[in-house]
Amino acid sequence: MVNVTKLFCGEDQPADHLRYGHGHGAPRAASERRPIVVWNITRTCNLRCVHCYSDSYSQKYPGELTGEQARAVIDDVARFGVPALLFSGGEPLVRPDLPDLMRYARSKQLRLTLSTNGTLIDEATARILHEIGLSYVGISLDGIGETNDQFRGVKGAFDAAVRAMRNCRAVGQKVGLRLTLTKRNCADLHQIFNFIEAEGVQRACFYHLVYSGRGSTADELSPAEVRRAVDIILERTMDFHMRGLDKEILTVDHHADNAYIYLKLRQLNPARAEQVYQWMKWNGGGANSSGIGISNIDTQGNVHPDQFWQTATLGNVKERPFSEIWSDNSIPLLAQLRNRLPLLKGRCGACRFKDICGGSFRVRALQVHGDPWASDPACYLTDEEIGVTTPAAAVAE
Repeated sequence: MVNVTKLFCGEDQPADHLRYGHGHGAPRAASERRPIVVWNITRTCNLRCVHCYSDSYSQKYPGELTGEQARAVIDDVARFGVPALLFSGGEPLVRPDLPDLMRYARSKQLRLTLSTNGTLIDEATARILHEIGLSYVGISLDGIGETNDQFRGVKGAFDAAVRAMRNCRAVGQKVGLRLTLTKRNCADLHQIFNFIEAEGVQRACFYHLVYSGRGSTADELSPAEVRRAVDIILERTMDFHMRGLDKEILTVDHHADNAYIYLKLRQLNPARAEQVYQWMKWNGGGANSSGIGISNIDTQGNVHPDQFWQTATLGNVKERPFSEIWSDNSIPLLAQLRNRLPLLKGRCGACRFKDICGGSFRVRALQVHGDPWASDPACYLTDEEIGVTTPAAAVAE
């Protein structure tokens, strides 16, 4: 994650110690962080989102973790000291025992978040979530009105998500908005920011598209379109900051955003740009994300480097505790991910921003090039900006 509010606006944020290495409880290095665990608690979903990385539908899937197995996972990750456990899906709220599992996790002092489409959060459910003690509820909203409904594959999904946000806010539950940037919704970005302000949304994550599941390169923005989208995000975040509105705005799954923000800051305030660069360098971008700072347990108990890399299985929690799997550097892919910079090829290998981008998102390179160490195909920076002087085609992949 790239915290725009922190980096571009200079506003301190709750996770600064984990993300940028300053503040109480900061680890010595980002590479030493325990991972946030994204847990796909069920694959079943009541919507049909066009970009769904888990390729979920409204059906039951055999082999999902039982309640007993899930509680064993909770015991293990609590002992391991993960900073947060994120319940995802599918749609996690279709699982009947989810509230009980979340209560059990809270009893172990785990910090919990929920990633949901929001359509099942009525007033009673909002009260339950707040009483459990979730840090925040992230509700997916991929456009305004009909745009979101087309994205979700179900008419009325937008209105249901808005009701969910209002229900959460009514009981004092912190709520976040999650949006994936694609050709289908970037025209709605200014309206999304207007919505964030009007509805009192406290946190918003703008995800760059990852090609996984139903997520396809056909929906990918061009480099020029990405730059326009990021410019809007920066502009509107600064506007919130200047007006004293307490909003946390982040971009996700593209660490080239670090370099883009740095280049923007260098034009505006060179001295501050260098300070921000040091925060980014401590963070390491993609070099300390998948396989280090982020992890995934899928519905079957398989452990993956991140939630989008379903083709790489590191082990299964039904056979071996997550903590043991994650600590096992004899697993070749884990060892490579934890020292990936020397493996990067092409533009990523030659980039002058490797220390703050870290090669960005490796699964995109795998999906397009068949090689996880090739260039991230979604990089929107120019050769000149990243210091590559030879034509891109001449840079060996």
